[in-house]
Amino acid sequence: MNIFAKIYCRVFQTAFRMALPVLPYREPEIISSCSKLDIVFKKEKVSSVLVVTDKGITANGLVVPVEQILKKKKIPYVIYDETMPNPTVQNVEDALSVYQQNACNCLIAIGGGSAMDCAKAVGARVAYPKRTVNQLGGKLKVWRKLPTLIAIPTTAGTGSETTLAAMITDTTTHHKYAIMSFPLIPKYAVLDASLTYSLPTHLTASTGVDALTHAVEAYIGRSTTKETRRLALEATKLVFQNVEAAYQDGNNHNARENMLHAAYKAGIAFSKSYVGYIHAVAHSLGGKYGTPHGLANAVLMPYVLENYGKCVYKKLRRLGIAAGVATEDDAPMTGAVKFINAIKTLNANMNIPTKLSGIQKDDIPALAKHAAKEANPLYPVPKLMTVKELEQFYYQVADWS
Repeated sequence: MNIFAKIYCRVFQTAFRMALPVLPYREPEIISSCSKLDIVFKKEKVSSVLVVTDKGITANGLVVPVEQILKKKKIPYVIYDETMPNPTVQNVEDALSVYQQNACNCLIAIGGGSAMDCAKAVGARVAYPKRTVNQLGGKLKVWRKLPTLIAIPTTAGTGSETTLAAMITDTTTHHKYAIMSFPLIPKYAVLDASLTYSLPTHLTASTGVDALTHAVEAYIGRSTTKETRRLALEATKLVFQNVEAAYQDGNNHNARENMLHAAYKAGIAFSKSYVGYIHAVAHSLGGKYGTPHGLANAVLMPYVLENYGKCVYKKLRRLGIAAGVATEDDAPMTGAVKFINAIKTLNANMNIPTKLSGIQKDDIPALAKHAAKEANPLYPVPKLMTVKELEQFYYQVADWS
């Protein structure tokens, strides 16, 4: 990257960092159980609800606790469960139509990041009925108040219940882009560990490491605060202490609950301090091939961290100490290597692969271009990279065997 491009990126990032204290960040109000939602419904004067989820969530009966409380309070509701793993513009428009037809004034997202992203985008379309999803995409284009938005994660990873972003895929262009605005932060987050018991092992693994990716990228970036560093370290510690236990025993309530809080803490950290090239590359793969986001992040993380090199050694060592895999006596490089190797071991222990299938060699230049466009100049990455430099990660993770 030439010197002028680097200067532009760093000035842009510095401006955002300086603005942090005055930007309208807020945290959702935490609700510990679906059974306590009646208080929220009364407070928000909810008259009709659209539940946004997916087929897997409804098939596993995870919507039932919400349905029970809605029925008890005699509040009309309708369920939209067509959300795709990478929610599409069409998903948003279809859900919006259901919302409008049923005169809803509240959105409840139940599921992983996909359901929450879809619900956020529906809320944005409710606030801006004359604008398309594409027109709302980008940074700070949504300023109007959204309908009451309640996020109920059934995975412990995305942290979407805390964030101002919704990732939506345009199936016509195969490009995944973000709607990023403060009103998209859910007003309430229900952290109910019992809803994560039935999460399949492979999703427990990939979403758990997704939470770790959020914490790591928030911590190693150049726009951190005392708060985001603390939250990132706490989240890292919680993931390393609990994700394998949750993977091995889905009914381990303590591990499941701790993972929900890890995802929540990491979500707040990266909402304020942003992510980096791991996410940018992962988003491009999700948009083009539908690669699950958590899986892409988990596979990419060791490669990207190794590429950053010595500029992240001190911070990775600190993360390694929080994770319990490095010590205060370790030199920065030693601690960093220990932490990266611990991530590889964590992935291997939970059968997360080291490669991703489906990547086409001819697509790589365009994929890298999308990743660079997303990351530069917004993401305060430790080391700036060009499109050409980003291409290497696709080659490293591609499974062409």
